Amino acid sequence: MQKFDSIRPFYDTEVNEAIQSAVNHPMMKALMGFTFPDVDEEVWKSQLKKTHSIRDFQCNFIYQAVQKVLKKSSEGLTTSGFEKLEKNTSYLFISNHRDIILDTSLLNVALFDHGLVMTASAIGDNLVQKSFLKTLSKLNRNFLVQRGLPPRELLESSKLMSEYIGQLLLRENRSVWIAQREGRTKDGNDATHSGVLKMLGMGSDEKNLMDYFKKLKIVPVSISYEYDPTDALKMPQLIAEAKNEIYIKEKNEDFVTLLSGIIGQKKRIHIHIGDVLDSELDAIASEFDNNNKQIQALAQTIDDSILQSYMLWPTNYIAYDLLHKTDQYAAFYTENEKSLFERRLEMKIDENNPQMLESFLAMYANPVVNKSKYQNAI
Repeated sequence: MQKFDSIRPFYDTEVNEAIQSAVNHPMMKALMGFTFPDVDEEVWKSQLKKTHSIRDFQCNFIYQAVQKVLKKSSEGLTTSGFEKLEKNTSYLFISNHRDIILDTSLLNVALFDHGLVMTASAIGDNLVQKSFLKTLSKLNRNFLVQRGLPPRELLESSKLMSEYIGQLLLRENRSVWIAQREGRTKDGNDATHSGVLKMLGMGSDEKNLMDYFKKLKIVPVSISYEYDPTDALKMPQLIAEAKNEIYIKEKNEDFVTLLSGIIGQKKRIHIHIGDVLDSELDAIASEFDNNNKQIQALAQTIDDSILQSYMLWPTNYIAYDLLHKTDQYAAFYTENEKSLFERRLEMKIDENNPQMLESFLAMYANPVVNKSKYQNAI
Protein backbone atom coordinates (compact mmCIF):
# COMPACT_ATOMS: atom_id res chain seq x y z
CA MET A 1 0.00 0.00 0.00
CA GLN A 2 1.98 3.01 -1.29
CA LYS A 3 -0.21 5.44 0.61
CA PHE A 4 1.85 4.97 3.79
CA ASP A 5 5.32 4.76 2.21
CA SER A 6 6.45 8.11 3.64
CA ILE A 7 5.95 6.99 7.25
CA ARG A 8 5.88 3.18 7.45
CA PRO A 9 8.67 0.82 8.61
CA PHE A 10 10.25 -1.62 6.17
CA TYR A 11 8.27 -4.50 4.75
CA ASP A 12 9.99 -7.83 5.38
CA THR A 13 10.87 -7.99 1.68
CA GLU A 14 12.97 -4.81 2.16
CA VAL A 15 14.73 -5.83 5.38
CA ASN A 16 17.71 -7.71 4.00
CA GLU A 17 18.66 -5.00 1.53
CA ALA A 18 18.44 -2.39 4.29
CA ILE A 19 20.67 -4.49 6.56
CA GLN A 20 23.21 -5.02 3.77
CA SER A 21 23.40 -1.24 3.29
CA ALA A 22 23.94 -0.61 7.02
CA VAL A 23 26.05 -3.57 8.13
CA ASN A 24 29.41 -1.74 7.78
CA HIS A 25 28.23 1.56 9.26
CA PRO A 26 30.33 2.63 12.30
CA MET A 27 27.17 2.97 14.40
CA MET A 28 26.08 -0.58 13.53
CA LYS A 29 29.55 -1.77 14.54
CA ALA A 30 29.25 0.15 17.81
CA LEU A 31 25.77 -1.28 18.49
CA MET A 32 26.83 -4.87 17.76
CA GLY A 33 30.14 -4.47 19.61
CA PHE A 34 28.18 -3.33 22.67
CA THR A 35 25.60 -6.13 22.32
CA PHE A 36 27.99 -8.99 21.52
CA PRO A 37 31.35 -7.95 23.00
CA ASP A 38 32.78 -11.49 22.86
CA VAL A 39 31.62 -12.28 19.33
CA ASP A 40 33.90 -11.80 16.34
CA GLU A 41 32.75 -9.05 13.96
CA GLU A 42 32.53 -11.44 11.01
CA VAL A 43 30.15 -13.69 12.98
CA TRP A 44 27.53 -11.05 13.76
CA LYS A 45 27.89 -9.60 10.26
CA SER A 46 27.20 -13.01 8.76
CA GLN A 47 24.14 -13.46 11.03
CA LEU A 48 22.84 -10.00 10.13
CA LYS A 49 23.23 -10.70 6.42
CA LYS A 50 21.02 -13.79 6.82
CA THR A 51 18.21 -11.73 8.40
CA HIS A 52 15.10 -11.26 6.25
CA SER A 53 12.36 -10.08 8.64
CA ILE A 54 11.79 -7.36 11.21
CA ARG A 55 10.86 -9.99 13.78
CA ASP A 56 14.18 -11.81 13.33
CA PHE A 57 16.09 -8.53 13.53
CA GLN A 58 14.24 -7.53 16.70
CA CYS A 59 14.47 -10.93 18.43
CA ASN A 60 18.06 -11.81 17.53
CA PHE A 61 19.68 -8.39 17.75
CA ILE A 62 17.59 -5.60 19.32
CA TYR A 63 16.21 -7.82 22.11
CA GLN A 64 19.79 -8.78 23.00
CA ALA A 65 20.90 -5.14 22.85
CA VAL A 66 18.15 -4.06 25.27
CA GLN A 67 19.08 -6.91 27.64
CA LYS A 68 22.67 -5.61 27.62
CA VAL A 69 21.46 -2.06 28.30
CA LEU A 70 19.43 -3.34 31.26
CA LYS A 71 22.41 -5.28 32.60
CA LYS A 72 24.85 -2.39 32.30
CA SER A 73 22.70 0.60 33.25
CA SER A 74 19.93 -0.66 35.53
CA GLU A 75 19.14 -2.92 38.44
CA GLY A 76 16.52 -4.71 36.36
CA LEU A 77 13.09 -4.40 34.80
CA THR A 78 9.94 -5.58 36.60
CA THR A 79 6.47 -5.74 35.10
CA SER A 80 2.84 -6.14 36.14
CA GLY A 81 -0.47 -6.50 34.32
CA PHE A 82 0.75 -8.34 31.21
CA GLU A 83 -1.26 -11.42 32.19
CA LYS A 84 -4.44 -9.44 31.31
CA LEU A 85 -3.48 -9.32 27.63
CA GLU A 86 -4.48 -12.02 25.16
CA LYS A 87 -2.05 -13.72 22.81
CA ASN A 88 -2.33 -13.04 19.05
CA THR A 89 -4.30 -9.88 19.81
CA SER A 90 -3.36 -6.32 18.86
CA TYR A 91 -3.62 -3.44 21.34
CA LEU A 92 -3.08 0.31 21.21
CA PHE A 93 -0.64 1.00 24.04
CA ILE A 94 -0.75 4.64 25.16
CA SER A 95 2.02 5.28 27.67
CA ASN A 96 3.63 8.05 29.62
CA HIS A 97 6.88 9.08 27.94
CA ARG A 98 10.17 9.42 29.80
CA ASP A 99 12.85 8.08 27.47
CA ILE A 100 13.12 8.52 23.69
CA ILE A 101 14.05 4.92 22.82
CA LEU A 102 13.74 2.82 25.95
CA ASP A 103 10.03 3.31 26.76
CA THR A 104 8.96 1.41 23.68
CA SER A 105 12.00 -0.94 23.56
CA LEU A 106 11.38 -2.15 27.10
CA LEU A 107 7.67 -2.61 26.43
CA ASN A 108 8.53 -4.77 23.42
CA VAL A 109 10.98 -6.86 25.45
CA ALA A 110 8.23 -7.48 28.01
CA LEU A 111 5.66 -8.29 25.30
CA PHE A 112 8.09 -10.75 23.69
CA ASP A 113 8.82 -12.38 27.06
CA HIS A 114 5.07 -12.84 27.62
CA GLY A 115 4.50 -14.27 24.12
CA LEU A 116 2.40 -11.29 23.02
CA VAL A 117 2.23 -9.24 19.81
CA MET A 118 5.06 -6.67 19.71
CA THR A 119 4.36 -3.10 18.65
CA ALA A 120 4.88 -0.80 15.73
CA SER A 121 5.97 2.38 17.48
CA ALA A 122 5.68 6.08 16.72
CA ILE A 123 8.94 8.05 16.52
CA GLY A 124 9.42 11.74 15.72
CA ASP A 125 11.18 12.31 12.40
CA ASN A 126 13.39 14.86 14.19
CA LEU A 127 15.09 11.90 15.93
CA VAL A 128 16.05 10.11 12.73
CA GLN A 129 17.63 12.86 10.66
CA LYS A 130 20.78 10.76 10.20
CA SER A 131 20.18 8.17 7.47
CA PHE A 132 21.54 5.28 9.56
CA LEU A 133 19.16 6.10 12.42
CA LYS A 134 16.25 6.22 9.99
CA THR A 135 17.20 2.80 8.61
CA LEU A 136 17.61 1.38 12.13
CA SER A 137 14.24 2.78 13.23
CA LYS A 138 12.48 1.29 10.16
CA LEU A 139 14.17 -2.08 10.88
CA ASN A 140 12.79 -1.82 14.42
CA ARG A 141 9.20 -1.31 13.23
CA ASN A 142 9.03 2.42 13.95
CA PHE A 143 6.70 4.64 11.92
CA LEU A 144 7.41 8.34 11.51
CA VAL A 145 5.57 11.20 13.16
CA GLN A 146 6.24 14.22 10.97
CA ARG A 147 7.15 17.22 13.11
CA GLY A 148 7.34 20.95 12.48
CA LEU A 149 4.87 21.09 9.59
CA PRO A 150 2.71 24.11 8.70
CA PRO A 151 -0.93 23.74 9.85
CA ARG A 152 -2.46 22.40 6.61
CA GLU A 153 0.28 19.81 6.09
CA LEU A 154 0.13 18.88 9.76
CA LEU A 155 -3.57 18.10 9.37
CA GLU A 156 -2.88 15.87 6.35
CA SER A 157 0.01 14.18 8.13
CA SER A 158 -2.15 13.52 11.22
CA LYS A 159 -4.89 12.00 9.08
CA LEU A 160 -2.38 9.75 7.31
CA MET A 161 -0.92 8.60 10.61
CA SER A 162 -4.34 7.90 12.15
CA GLU A 163 -5.29 5.83 9.10
CA TYR A 164 -2.00 3.94 9.30
CA ILE A 165 -2.51 3.18 13.01
CA GLY A 166 -6.03 1.93 12.20
CA GLN A 167 -4.61 -0.22 9.39
CA LEU A 168 -2.03 -1.79 11.74
CA LEU A 169 -4.46 -2.49 14.58
CA LEU A 170 -7.61 -3.49 12.72
CA ARG A 171 -6.31 -5.14 9.55
CA GLU A 172 -2.75 -6.31 10.21
CA ASN A 173 -3.31 -7.40 13.84
CA ARG A 174 -0.22 -5.42 14.84
CA SER A 175 -0.08 -3.70 18.24
CA VAL A 176 0.89 -0.01 18.30
CA TRP A 177 2.77 2.06 20.88
CA ILE A 178 2.24 5.79 21.04
CA ALA A 179 3.19 8.30 23.72
CA GLN A 180 0.41 10.14 25.56
CA ARG A 181 1.91 13.45 24.40
CA GLU A 182 4.33 14.84 21.85
CA GLY A 183 7.81 14.79 23.37
CA ARG A 184 8.90 13.43 26.73
CA THR A 185 7.58 14.59 30.07
CA LYS A 186 10.26 16.91 31.45
CA ASP A 187 8.70 17.93 34.78
CA GLY A 188 7.40 14.56 36.03
CA ASN A 189 3.75 15.46 35.35
CA ASP A 190 2.43 12.75 33.04
CA ALA A 191 -0.61 14.03 31.14
CA THR A 192 -2.36 12.86 27.98
CA HIS A 193 -2.59 15.56 25.34
CA SER A 194 -6.00 15.69 23.69
CA GLY A 195 -4.28 16.37 20.33
CA VAL A 196 -2.91 12.81 20.33
CA LEU A 197 -6.41 11.39 20.84
CA LYS A 198 -7.91 13.72 18.21
CA MET A 199 -5.29 12.46 15.75
CA LEU A 200 -6.20 8.84 16.54
CA GLY A 201 -9.88 9.66 16.10
CA MET A 202 -9.31 10.98 12.56
CA GLY A 203 -9.13 7.38 11.36
CA SER A 204 -12.68 6.67 12.52
CA ASP A 205 -15.57 6.02 10.19
CA GLU A 206 -17.85 5.23 13.13
CA LYS A 207 -20.78 7.48 13.98
CA ASN A 208 -19.74 7.34 17.62
CA LEU A 209 -16.05 8.08 18.27
CA MET A 210 -15.98 5.96 21.44
CA ASP A 211 -17.13 2.91 19.44
CA TYR A 212 -14.04 3.36 17.26
CA PHE A 213 -11.75 3.70 20.28
CA LYS A 214 -13.26 0.50 21.65
CA LYS A 215 -12.24 -1.33 18.49
CA LEU A 216 -8.65 -0.10 18.90
CA LYS A 217 -8.41 -1.74 22.37
CA ILE A 218 -6.66 1.09 24.19
CA VAL A 219 -4.34 0.00 27.00
CA PRO A 220 -2.79 2.69 29.25
CA VAL A 221 0.84 1.90 30.15
CA SER A 222 2.77 3.32 33.07
CA ILE A 223 6.57 3.21 32.98
CA SER A 224 8.79 4.53 35.74
CA TYR A 225 12.55 4.78 36.18
CA GLU A 226 14.11 5.08 39.64
CA TYR A 227 16.69 7.44 38.17
CA ASP A 228 15.98 9.40 35.00
CA PRO A 229 19.28 9.15 33.09
CA THR A 230 18.47 12.41 31.27
CA ASP A 231 17.31 14.37 34.33
CA ALA A 232 20.04 17.03 34.17
CA LEU A 233 19.65 17.38 30.39
CA LYS A 234 16.03 18.43 30.89
CA MET A 235 16.98 21.39 33.10
CA PRO A 236 17.71 24.09 30.48
CA GLN A 237 14.26 23.64 28.89
CA LEU A 238 12.45 23.61 32.24
CA ILE A 239 14.24 26.76 33.39
CA ALA A 240 13.49 28.54 30.10
CA GLU A 241 9.81 27.62 30.47
CA ALA A 242 9.78 28.83 34.09
CA LYS A 243 11.02 32.20 32.81
CA ASN A 244 8.48 32.18 29.95
CA GLU A 245 11.33 32.06 27.43
CA ILE A 246 11.23 30.12 24.15
CA TYR A 247 13.59 27.17 24.34
CA ILE A 248 15.74 26.42 21.28
CA LYS A 249 17.39 23.00 21.13
CA GLU A 250 21.10 22.62 20.45
CA LYS A 251 21.99 21.06 17.08
CA ASN A 252 22.70 17.51 18.36
CA GLU A 253 20.60 17.71 21.53
CA ASP A 254 18.13 14.97 20.60
CA PHE A 255 20.93 12.57 19.73
CA VAL A 256 22.85 13.29 22.95
CA THR A 257 19.65 12.76 24.95
CA LEU A 258 18.90 9.55 23.09
CA LEU A 259 22.35 8.14 23.90
CA SER A 260 22.26 9.34 27.52
CA GLY A 261 18.91 7.64 28.01
CA ILE A 262 20.33 4.35 26.79
CA ILE A 263 23.65 4.27 28.66
CA GLY A 264 22.86 6.43 31.73
CA GLN A 265 22.14 4.80 35.11
CA LYS A 266 18.44 4.08 35.70
CA LYS A 267 18.52 1.75 38.72
CA ARG A 268 15.13 -0.02 38.86
CA ILE A 269 12.49 0.20 36.11
CA HIS A 270 8.86 -0.88 36.24
CA ILE A 271 6.22 -1.20 33.51
CA HIS A 272 2.57 -1.62 34.45
CA ILE A 273 -0.12 -2.56 31.93
CA GLY A 274 -3.52 -1.05 32.72
CA ASP A 275 -6.90 -2.56 31.90
CA VAL A 276 -8.14 -2.45 28.30
CA LEU A 277 -10.53 0.52 28.20
CA ASP A 278 -14.04 -0.74 27.49
CA SER A 279 -16.88 0.03 29.92
CA GLU A 280 -15.13 3.37 30.58
CA LEU A 281 -15.72 4.29 26.92
CA ASP A 282 -19.41 3.37 27.18
CA ALA A 283 -19.69 5.63 30.23
CA ILE A 284 -17.99 8.51 28.38
CA ALA A 285 -20.27 8.05 25.35
CA SER A 286 -23.41 8.11 27.49
CA GLU A 287 -22.30 11.12 29.55
CA PHE A 288 -21.05 13.40 26.74
CA ASP A 289 -22.55 13.87 23.29
CA ASN A 290 -19.82 16.22 22.09
CA ASN A 291 -16.60 14.80 20.58
CA ASN A 292 -14.32 17.34 22.26
CA LYS A 293 -15.74 16.60 25.69
CA GLN A 294 -15.48 12.86 25.02
CA ILE A 295 -11.81 13.28 24.08
CA GLN A 296 -11.12 15.27 27.26
CA ALA A 297 -12.85 12.61 29.36
CA LEU A 298 -10.85 9.87 27.63
CA ALA A 299 -7.59 11.75 28.27
CA GLN A 300 -8.55 11.96 31.96
CA THR A 301 -9.37 8.22 32.04
CA ILE A 302 -5.95 7.37 30.56
CA ASP A 303 -4.24 9.71 33.04
CA ASP A 304 -6.13 8.13 35.95
CA SER A 305 -4.88 4.69 34.92
CA ILE A 306 -1.26 5.76 34.34
CA LEU A 307 -0.94 7.82 37.53
CA GLN A 308 -2.65 5.30 39.83
CA SER A 309 -0.39 2.48 38.70
CA TYR A 310 2.83 4.53 38.48
CA MET A 311 5.55 2.85 40.55
CA LEU A 312 7.03 5.32 43.04
CA TRP A 313 10.68 4.81 44.02
CA PRO A 314 12.70 6.06 47.02
CA THR A 315 14.07 8.82 44.74
CA ASN A 316 10.56 10.24 44.30
CA TYR A 317 9.89 10.37 48.05
CA ILE A 318 13.36 11.79 48.82
CA ALA A 319 12.89 14.56 46.25
CA TYR A 320 9.47 15.41 47.69
CA ASP A 321 10.86 15.70 51.22
CA LEU A 322 13.88 17.76 50.10
CA LEU A 323 11.72 20.06 48.00
CA HIS A 324 9.20 20.67 50.78
CA LYS A 325 11.76 20.53 53.62
CA THR A 326 9.83 17.81 55.40
CA ASP A 327 10.26 14.20 56.47
CA GLN A 328 6.69 13.23 55.55
CA TYR A 329 7.83 10.24 53.47
CA ALA A 330 10.94 9.28 55.47
CA ALA A 331 9.54 5.76 56.02
CA PHE A 332 9.84 5.11 52.27
CA TYR A 333 13.63 5.45 51.96
CA THR A 334 16.84 4.80 53.86
CA GLU A 335 19.50 7.32 54.89
CA ASN A 336 21.84 5.63 52.43
CA GLU A 337 19.36 6.09 49.56
CA LYS A 338 18.96 9.73 50.54
CA SER A 339 22.69 10.41 50.60
CA LEU A 340 23.10 8.74 47.20
CA PHE A 341 20.37 10.96 45.76
CA GLU A 342 21.93 14.06 47.33
CA ARG A 343 25.28 13.11 45.82
CA ARG A 344 23.58 12.85 42.41
CA LEU A 345 22.18 16.34 42.95
CA GLU A 346 25.67 17.70 43.69
CA MET A 347 27.14 16.04 40.60
CA LYS A 348 24.35 16.92 38.19
CA ILE A 349 23.31 20.48 38.94
CA ASP A 350 24.48 23.82 40.28
CA GLU A 351 22.94 23.90 43.75
CA ASN A 352 23.57 27.64 43.93
CA ASN A 353 20.93 28.03 41.24
CA PRO A 354 17.65 27.79 43.19
CA GLN A 355 15.53 27.55 40.02
CA MET A 356 17.56 24.58 38.78
CA LEU A 357 17.47 22.85 42.16
CA GLU A 358 13.71 23.30 42.42
CA SER A 359 13.10 22.05 38.86
CA PHE A 360 15.29 18.98 39.41
CA LEU A 361 13.58 18.04 42.68
CA ALA A 362 10.09 18.74 41.29
CA MET A 363 10.72 16.39 38.35
CA TYR A 364 11.14 13.52 40.82
CA ALA A 365 8.61 14.79 43.37
CA ASN A 366 5.62 15.48 41.08
CA PRO A 367 4.69 11.78 40.64
CA VAL A 368 4.29 11.57 44.44
CA VAL A 369 1.93 14.57 44.40
CA ASN A 370 -0.03 13.17 41.45
CA LYS A 371 -0.39 9.69 42.89
CA SER A 372 -1.35 10.95 46.36
CA LYS A 373 -4.38 12.71 44.84
CA TYR A 374 -5.78 9.28 43.96
CA GLN A 375 -4.86 7.70 47.27
CA ASN A 376 -6.56 10.54 49.12
CA ALA A 377 -9.68 10.13 46.98
CA ILE A 378 -10.07 6.45 47.93
